[in-house]
Amino acid sequence: MVIEIESMLKDRFAGLQVIVGHVEGLRVERSSIELEGFKEELLEQVRKKYSLESLKDVAVFRAYRDFFWKVGIDPTKIRPAAEALIRRILAGKPVPSINNVVDSYNLASIKTEIALAAFNREELKGSLLMRTAVKGESFLGIGMSESMELKGGEIVISDEEKLIAVYPYRDADRSKVSDTTRNVLILMCGVPGIDEEALADAGEVALELVTRFCGGKGRLE
Repeated sequence: MVIEIESMLKDRFAGLQVIVGHVEGLRVERSSIELEGFKEELLEQVRKKYSLESLKDVAVFRAYRDFFWKVGIDPTKIRPAAEALIRRILAGKPVPSINNVVDSYNLASIKTEIALAAFNREELKGSLLMRTAVKGESFLGIGMSESMELKGGEIVISDEEKLIAVYPYRDADRSKVSDTTRNVLILMCGVPGIDEEALADAGEVALELVTRFCGGKGRLE
């Protein structure tokens, strides 16, 4: 399964690209001692590598922030995914623990600075398209109590039936990774200013961590 990007978006945002990965046959469960041990090691590395002051100068985070401003998202209120997680660590707050799959790709996002998204592949219908939202489209994101009506102009990802994400910061509840998920699709979410090599490297890290802590077999498109 690949993701097509609407030609208008390609023209508007030169360099916009996404890399797709798959993991099949995984097991979804609570965290493990091994995963928690890896998390603690990574959190210590983060504390040594960054400070709250230095985050503003990280090139990858600047690229995501610039993109957010251009698509009407205030990145001082809604932080790019990896930056938000790293800020939590530096502020002494716990990294959210959902399940071993979500936790693994969140750690990959922290390690690589790249925004990642994962979806239950069995809930995806047909091909994926990144496009501009139509005014009035309905979207229910993970953690939302009720659907929101899009204003039109947001960048979204849809399959052939429904929206699965508002790109690159919120995923749909319907296709989230749950206890019964066995096959996932992982997106390495790029924006202008982030090259393909960085996305591919993040994909390799994500697949390595997910298969290490959740089993299954991974591959990049």
